[in-house]
Amino acid sequence: MKYPLGFYSFGKNIGIKDASLDFAVIYSDVRCQAAAVFTRNNFPGAPIYVGRDHIKDGYLQAIVINSKNSNVATGEKGIQDSYQICETLANSLGIKKEDILPSSTGVIGVPLPIEKILTACSNAKENLKPGNLDEVAEAIMTTDTKKKISYRTISHEGKEGVMFGIAKGAGMIEPNMATMLSYILCDYLPESNNLNGILKHVVDQTYNCITIDSDTSTSDTVVLMCSGKLGSIPDDQFESTLNEIATELSKKIARDGEGASKLIELTVTKGRDENQVTKIGKSILNSPLVKTAIYGGDPNWGRFIMAIGKVFDEPIPYDHLEIQLGGISVKGANNETKSKLAEYLKSNEEIFITVELNTGNIQKTFWSCDFTEGYIQENAYYTT
Repeated sequence: MKYPLGFYSFGKNIGIKDASLDFAVIYSDVRCQAAAVFTRNNFPGAPIYVGRDHIKDGYLQAIVINSKNSNVATGEKGIQDSYQICETLANSLGIKKEDILPSSTGVIGVPLPIEKILTACSNAKENLKPGNLDEVAEAIMTTDTKKKISYRTISHEGKEGVMFGIAKGAGMIEPNMATMLSYILCDYLPESNNLNGILKHVVDQTYNCITIDSDTSTSDTVVLMCSGKLGSIPDDQFESTLNEIATELSKKIARDGEGASKLIELTVTKGRDENQVTKIGKSILNSPLVKTAIYGGDPNWGRFIMAIGKVFDEPIPYDHLEIQLGGISVKGANNETKSKLAEYLKSNEEIFITVELNTGNIQKTFWSCDFTEGYIQENAYYTT
């Protein structure tokens, strides 16, 4: 596994909930240009307030994350705790507190075990190891069943750099953004230095195209940190690499949805504009009836018609619609076609759906998962 130059990190257990890793720090030995995108939920977590404040100047040098507690709905005390975490970590690392972005993920409405976290922050420097980001990927997990990592090497003018991304997320996911944290690090900069614009464009095409359960979390954060140690590369090379990583991480999040047995990839094509294809794509993938049919291998194609038709402000003439599952056309399916559809749904762990609107030429891809008994079990007893 390759890491970008100059980044150090660790993950460890500090006893927030159980014996699993629950605390992590990412540190760069130089101040990095940075950008971030946060949740649009009206009740963001305390770390979101602090993160928005600290990223305003476009620079970061460290990220501090705790899992198992989201520090959401904790009032002014929660916000002050997040600021204190940054200050304590800054003293340990010898950097500015404003150059630290905090993140928390986990149960809502429970005060942070602040003394445990401050103690871990004060000892952070001695725990740092070069690279080591796979350990951070484990420490940020909550109901995730596996680490989510994606990286690419970047060759430019005889030098080889690395862009490295990690993410967590399995439930309460429909970005703008979702219970999703993602951190992407690189030793190159884009030539334009337009990290904000590039990140927002990529997020709109990737993370914001995931839905697990239509619930937008209070903690979602995507951070991009670039040291520029290897200089700059053309914007298109930088953005295409970032898009590859974000797409791979988005699919891993969707595939690891709580209780999921299948990854669903839906492409809505020939739409009038991005707004139309997004509304219809999300309506299909947020439908419990569609998602349970895919889980059970039920070729009930009428549920797709329902999900498209309930987008009241985007009426699509029925005759214009074309719907395919695994390349099999479903409208008006006879018994033989239904048997093929059922076999496709039951025998594949990745389900590919295409919906053709024939109202224009815009195309967009979305990702989700099926609904199983496991989702109910995970969420019915989450705090008990």
